[in-house]
Amino acid sequence: MNWLSKISPEWSLRLALGLTYLYSGTDLIRHPTAWHWALPYWMKQIIISVVSLNNYLRIQGAVEIILALVLIAWFLKPKIVFWVALISTLEFLVILVLALAPWSEVNFLFTFRDVGLLGASLALVSVLQRKISDSNIAS
Repeated sequence: MNWLSKISPEWSLRLALGLTYLYSGTDLIRHPTAWHWALPYWMKQIIISVVSLNNYLRIQGAVEIILALVLIAWFLKPKIVFWVALISTLEFLVILVLALAPWSEVNFLFTFRDVGLLGASLALVSVLQRKISDSNIAS
């Protein structure tokens, strides 16, 4: 159990969220049609008035891969990772609002995992905010 004490909460959160984004981003690019279900009908209509649904989902996948790389990159300053964690928090919040308003039990069967991811993103924002504040005080 001694090795567990060497793993920081920040890195546990960064790695878990980064790997999640890497998986979903890659899958969005490779299999965009498998993700059509995740968008509400009204949102699909807005998207297809601008760009094809598959291209939108591929762009979303590319953005998620960028988020993943920032989260996993150990050499980046906490301020940069903080902003990505904040974007991640907002993304999961929007996903939950879109999926659960209006309430649909079917949507909740898929999006319940996003509650935990929202919590992880919010926890990372909190950890990084403290780290940034502590480094500003020390400066």
